[in-house]
Amino acid sequence: MTGKTIQNAREKLAQLRDNLAKVIQGKQESIELLTIALIAGGSALMEDLPGMGKTTLAKALAKSINLSFHRIQFTPDLLPGDILGGSIYNPVNGSFYFRQGPIFCNVLLADEINRASPRTQSALLEAMGECQATIEGERYDLPAPFLVVATENPVEFHGTYPLPEAQLDRFLLTLKIGYPDQQTEKDILYAQAETNPLDSIGPVLGGEEVLEMQRMVRHVKVEEAVARYIVEIVDKTRHDTRLKIGSSPRGTLMFFRASQAAAFSRGRDYVLPDDVQRLASFVLPHRLILTSKAKYGGTTKEEVVADVIRQVKVPT
Repeated sequence: MTGKTIQNAREKLAQLRDNLAKVIQGKQESIELLTIALIAGGSALMEDLPGMGKTTLAKALAKSINLSFHRIQFTPDLLPGDILGGSIYNPVNGSFYFRQGPIFCNVLLADEINRASPRTQSALLEAMGECQATIEGERYDLPAPFLVVATENPVEFHGTYPLPEAQLDRFLLTLKIGYPDQQTEKDILYAQAETNPLDSIGPVLGGEEVLEMQRMVRHVKVEEAVARYIVEIVDKTRHDTRLKIGSSPRGTLMFFRASQAAAFSRGRDYVLPDDVQRLASFVLPHRLILTSKAKYGGTTKEEVVADVIRQVKVPT
């Protein structure tokens, strides 16, 4: 892998971020986090209030990559078969044939994922964890690369189902877009006065280029001291008295991979403790479960993660 190849990949990644910025203005951090999930080979969960641009950002990512894209609108009456597919009877010859569901694509937008029942949400577990789906006893490999971008409204809203812990643990990271500032919101009004910016963007990356970036990310160097730093942070969550459950070993691995992707995104071939600290609040909170005392005492998972970061010694 030559330096020129790596430089070309980083330039392509910058083009992708610029493409997304044309659609979602003033949210560089959210854009970078979504691209980190892409090149790390993980999935992203966007949790925020309605109308913040979650679905628009996911659709912009899909349009920016020359890959197959499907969108599923999650509703209470959605069934696992509606996602995975199943056998269809052919009355002409009396046989059955398998019809693929929308999960068979490269980029899957699971819109308002917490509006479907846990039974339906679980249809994504195997796909997100192993890039495959077992349907009626048969295993089917999913296209590579495979990425789930899920959106959800806060669980306090009427008609939603909290995602189970096993589902949350399969997301590489979570992000919140948040309200824009006044100037950016005014710019959005004029940008969409005549046309939707989403209609004006096209693909800047291909599937092979994404796979190559994912391979490059895995070669980003992580010093043993930095790897130990990641492990110590995760281990601290397992012994914090405010938490009933800390991060899993899968969470440690995803934390490691996300740190590599963050370093690559910033133009480095090595991970710094700063990368680890910056990503902790996006990779860890959704994997933690507060005790009842901490939850009803007003403590948040993000506060716990911030405290843990302060307590663990930074390697030099």
